[in-house]
Amino acid sequence: MEAIGGYFELELRKGEHYHQDALRLNTARNCFEYILLTRKYTKVYIPYYTCEVMLQPLHKHHITYEFYHINESLEPVEIIQLGNSEAFLYTNYFGLKQNCVEYLASIYQSQLIVDNAQAFYAPRIAGIDTFYSPRKFFGVPDGGYLYTDMILEKDISDDKSYGRMSHLLLRIEEGAESGYSLFRQSDDSLDNQPIRKMSVLTDRILSNIDYDFVREKRCENFNYLNEQLSQKNALAVRLDNNSVPMIYPFYVKDESSRAQLIEHKIFVAIYWPNVLEWSSLNSLEFQLARYVLPLPVDQRYDKRRMDEIINVIRI
Repeated sequence: MEAIGGYFELELRKGEHYHQDALRLNTARNCFEYILLTRKYTKVYIPYYTCEVMLQPLHKHHITYEFYHINESLEPVEIIQLGNSEAFLYTNYFGLKQNCVEYLASIYQSQLIVDNAQAFYAPRIAGIDTFYSPRKFFGVPDGGYLYTDMILEKDISDDKSYGRMSHLLLRIEEGAESGYSLFRQSDDSLDNQPIRKMSVLTDRILSNIDYDFVREKRCENFNYLNEQLSQKNALAVRLDNNSVPMIYPFYVKDESSRAQLIEHKIFVAIYWPNVLEWSSLNSLEFQLARYVLPLPVDQRYDKRRMDEIINVIRI
């Protein structure tokens, strides 16, 4: 029996999940693994421009994979003819490529796997296996959402997340730098985890978010940065009516820009360092990994903070 009385737990509103009808698992990469196991794929085509953790379930289950290239519109350069037990994985880059997802779905149909880790608000297309990573959009330690018509015939236990919360709490009271090493530890702890259900803690946090506010703020910040920076941006990006961005991808071939931003405590990640090893020096993927600056547009910030980013870039 659950206890009654005693000390209080972390106080969280009992709201609703954004993806109410999705399976709730412990990580996005395990959502990918769930698809691989239930569909019994023997080969997957994956983009060069993706995170190396996507290879973990492929290696784990000895599934063959082959890389493909994308163009400057962040879309596949060619349509690949798939065998019966093959799949095509596409990343909805930065939450901006839903139109491409819909086009690929019309071609590959149920053999398409959509990686919406960077596109939390993107809708699932009926019959298309699709997964999401809430960690890319919200302050949660883990978690993944999966839409699929397949069922894994296996008992799945609940994950536990309390040991991965320190960096989230420390950032609130001590700032980003203080919690960074703990963030890295928490992130590394998700490697090669078994498929589990989303933890009760992550479930409760994700039921506590004002999703409409987050959507509005991200779109507002993205559009403002695009108005100010589009002429300098080598990527032609825009926000479709139904898209909600993860970041603003600012592509400029200037080695000093990243260092200038970090010097002003504007932290920009590299998507993804492994791409620099996987791809050739002249490839577009190498250039994207090296030069794209993922400028923050998330719900923590307003126009004043966007101006701070713009002013640093214009130095």
